[in-house]
Amino acid sequence: MAREALRAFVAMVVLTVLFGFGYPMVVTGVSQVVFPGKADGSLIKRDGKVVGSALIGQQFYENVIGANGKVEMSKGSPVTQPDPKYFQTRPSGTSPADNAEYSAFANYGPNSTVTLAALQGNITTYLCMNTRVPYTTCDSKGFSASDTLYDPRVTKASQIPVDAADTSASGIDPDISVANAKIQAYRVAAVRHLSLATVDRLVAQNTTARSLGFLGEPGVDVLELNLALDRISNGSN
Repeated sequence: MAREALRAFVAMVVLTVLFGFGYPMVVTGVSQVVFPGKADGSLIKRDGKVVGSALIGQQFYENVIGANGKVEMSKGSPVTQPDPKYFQTRPSGTSPADNAEYSAFANYGPNSTVTLAALQGNITTYLCMNTRVPYTTCDSKGFSASDTLYDPRVTKASQIPVDAADTSASGIDPDISVANAKIQAYRVAAVRHLSLATVDRLVAQNTTARSLGFLGEPGVDVLELNLALDRISNGSN
């Protein structure tokens, strides 16, 4: 009995060392040698500083400035809105938005009133970003097709891409569709005083093809695209 207990204990210790410590260390070491960038989280750096990950979306928002020239506050936090000079990623399904620690989808059915309200809100936000009126004004009064638009072809929900209205399965998708990027390009070009051809070229340069040539759809990495825009605007290559 004692001998069997000893054997079981030794087996537990050996297996714990091998598979609890040895195996993870070997896998970690090999991954650091073979593909260190992916093993570290596909981090994106600018001027030596980490600005995000190629795998996780992020918000490109700005503070809302009130009539008094100060940042508007709500419950102790600054009120924000989409920054028009940047491409915006697809809606996030996490709280706060694009929270990698809480990657999940909403899990509401298509007939859910919660789903309907979320979609309607995302659609209004997207359509308002396409207007040349202040975003807060459009958002408060509701989108109107009579407003001056950056892309005059987009005036109603049926004309915007699905990824502009709905979240992804992970809730933190960093990419948007090419169609989504093409629409936003009008706004970004106008706000940054760049030609539409220049912005479209950057969109094309930051578009990834289908996996293995046939899986999925082409996608545009919003973070990489916005970094490229900043380099152009700052006069660097």
